[in-house]
Amino acid sequence: MKRTILLLTYLLALSVSVFAQSIIDGSEKDKRGDFRVLFYNVENLFDCFNDSLTLDDEFLPQGERSWTWDKYQKKSQKIGKVILSAGAWEFPDLIGLCEIENRFVLDGLFKIGYLNNAGYQIIHRESPDRRGIDVALIYQARTFQPIDTSFLQLVYKGECSSTTREILYVKGKTHTDDTLHVFVNHWPSRWGGQFDSEHKRLSAAELLKSKLVEILKSDSKAKIIIMGDFNDYPDDKSIQMVLKALMPKDSFENNQLYNLAGLFLNKTGIGSHKYQGKWGMLDQFIVSGSLLNKTGCLYCESTGMSLFKPSFLLEEDHTYYGEKPFRSFVGYKYNNGFSDHLPVILDLWRK
Repeated sequence: MKRTILLLTYLLALSVSVFAQSIIDGSEKDKRGDFRVLFYNVENLFDCFNDSLTLDDEFLPQGERSWTWDKYQKKSQKIGKVILSAGAWEFPDLIGLCEIENRFVLDGLFKIGYLNNAGYQIIHRESPDRRGIDVALIYQARTFQPIDTSFLQLVYKGECSSTTREILYVKGKTHTDDTLHVFVNHWPSRWGGQFDSEHKRLSAAELLKSKLVEILKSDSKAKIIIMGDFNDYPDDKSIQMVLKALMPKDSFENNQLYNLAGLFLNKTGIGSHKYQGKWGMLDQFIVSGSLLNKTGCLYCESTGMSLFKPSFLLEEDHTYYGEKPFRSFVGYKYNNGFSDHLPVILDLWRK
């Protein structure tokens, strides 16, 4: 009995130790990989100008949120601070962003303020999303060079055109001569209820799957990185049944997908987003087994995904206790924060 208790105590301590390594707080002790990827849902990064083609009226000075130039600038500076801090003394090599309104706000992030002269290049286009929010990929030209780019339009069954944001696909070469296939996702929300909106995320998963099949048919050892806010959890149908993204294990197949966010599944008090007092991992990294099998120069570990959780991104949760993301708005009340999501990080290492 004593031996059993000691073994259980050891296993628990080991589990806590390994999991603690997947939380990054922005301190000097944080060790980054040779190639760092950041994904961040920045929560409604809008300018304060009217776009007659989208539903952006609430983000105008006279709108429901009284969104002014000063508030927009403060928001941009805060997002810049997050990106700078998440780099661990070097800028992230790739950055996936979602909930950005247009190229203007992207240029504002990377041409002024904290990230001025950082050397970032931007891949983005206006999506057909009704609210006008898009996804984008930002890259360091010295460590990543795009070869091919496409925007996958999501058209729901029974509709003739797309009314939501696209999935961004970029194929590129790294400074180590590895070829990466990178996807940036922001799947349809759970607005109206998880069950009633599920078919939309299943459609997004099918769209992504079709592109993945094409890539893996051409190269069964393709190094694939899928990042995003999926508005579903790692064990939901869209991720497990459509994408067939498995939880990380001890051995990997090159052409199989593995969801590194599985490490965070059902961990009390841990997640990238908090809803009604419960933390969950909506923001995820999914990779192909070839990256875990070290088939190229760059590779990742099954524990290579981290949650970026410095204290400045959190505030006290007076309703459900503990902490919650320090967001820009609570309802329509201005909160002068960062986002309702925490960023996630993927580190690749060089052999």
